[in-house]
Amino acid sequence: MKKKNSILLSLLTVILLISTTLIGCSNTKTDTTLKKVRLNEVTRSVFYAPMYAAISNGYFKEEGIQLDISTGEGADKTMQQVLSKNADIGFCGPEQTIYIYNQKRDDYPVLFAQLTQRDGSFLISRTNDKNFNWESLEGKNVLGGRPGGVPEMALEYVLRNHGLVPGKNLNVITNVAFSAAPGAFKGGTGDYAALFEPSASALVKDKSGYIVASVGASAGPIPYTCFFTTKSYMDNNKDTIQKFTNAIYKGQIWVSQHSDAEVAKAIKSYFPGTDEAVLQNVIKNYRAINAYAPNPIIKEENMSRLMDIIQSYNSQLLKQRPPFSKIVNNEFSNNAVNTIKPK
Repeated sequence: MKKKNSILLSLLTVILLISTTLIGCSNTKTDTTLKKVRLNEVTRSVFYAPMYAAISNGYFKEEGIQLDISTGEGADKTMQQVLSKNADIGFCGPEQTIYIYNQKRDDYPVLFAQLTQRDGSFLISRTNDKNFNWESLEGKNVLGGRPGGVPEMALEYVLRNHGLVPGKNLNVITNVAFSAAPGAFKGGTGDYAALFEPSASALVKDKSGYIVASVGASAGPIPYTCFFTTKSYMDNNKDTIQKFTNAIYKGQIWVSQHSDAEVAKAIKSYFPGTDEAVLQNVIKNYRAINAYAPNPIIKEENMSRLMDIIQSYNSQLLKQRPPFSKIVNNEFSNNAVNTIKPK
């Protein structure tokens, strides 16, 4: 009897081992059906909430994509990662695509989807001026951004539209590093500061500053942050680009249909150590200025406005405007919008 029980136990053990092996093989097979796509993002920011929502909600995996994300910490660095083929897709401001096209490269970058449609910086004041207008900055010191960066260009574009010229009737401080700007303002540098979230909300929270205006709302819609790849990768991987764009559009739809609290909860794993209440407030502020694009389609008139902003800052940066049809391919975004319907 003991011998029979021993044989039976051995058989059950073998069956269990075979089952476990088969299940493991099945899981491995499922994973290998996902195509790996290397994405380099310019930085990690709540500004890009629809992308993180798309990842956390599984929309990329639904489309058969396994994302491998790296962070460039600079638009020029993100562009270089794509051009050197260390990344398949880049995510940063489209000005880099404009500049590279004008260098006459054979395998130039092409934009195919946008995520944000306005500059994301807010003007912070030391006083809670509920009747603020841009003209009141005359004679003041404003803590701005990096010289030649789009945030600084957009700020100066808004200033000029209100009769303010840096170096003439106001002073714009541009020698403070992006990461050091919030602390510099808190420490007394500048009467005003143009800051991104969550720095703006953090200053408001501890009563060190007050949001009085939005650079993005004043500058108007532009394709602020977009996805791009090289012409060769796009030509050889059309199906992958389409599926990637589908996932992004699903994320955009989801964010538009869910509350600030729900979006914050969905993306909080990408911002470890950040208070969920702060995330909610940042999302609320970005929604208020329509920073999140409703769909990935890049509009020609908005691209023209971005080129206006660049040329008004320094015409030497953009001596020639590339044809929209060369640097933008809306085929994938149009397909996504036409086939994926909001529920």
